[in-house]
Amino acid sequence: MKEAAKVVAARIEVARHRAALIDVVHELQARLQPATLANEAWAKAKNKGADLAEEAIDTIRTRPVAAGGIAAAIAMFLAREPIRNAASKAFDAMTSRDAAKTSGEALNPPRKARGARRRASEASTDKDKPETE
Repeated sequence: MKEAAKVVAARIEVARHRAALIDVVHELQARLQPATLANEAWAKAKNKGADLAEEAIDTIRTRPVAAGGIAAAIAMFLAREPIRNAASKAFDAMTSRDAAKTSGEALNPPRKARGARRRASEASTDKDKPETE
């Protein structure tokens, strides 16, 4: 009988451990479900983002000039195409106005025209010279 009591106690112990193991398996299944993993990842990302934002605000409060410079540099980098276009348009507008104001263009013709005129005058002087053979 003593042995029978030991066997019964062992079976009860095995049943208790089996129940505990089944509980652990159910808990693991619940933790490893995709929805649970996604929710945990989202919560961690939100917390990390909030921490980073808080650190950024603290840094900006301690160094506002440096933060303003960095923000301006980033804005200029992101807007580099519109800035280049605006500068190009402004330059074109200034140069076209300057070209219209200067009437000295007739006095100082462009390089190509001067060279062509010189070649034309040299050709005409060559015709006037008598040929010597």
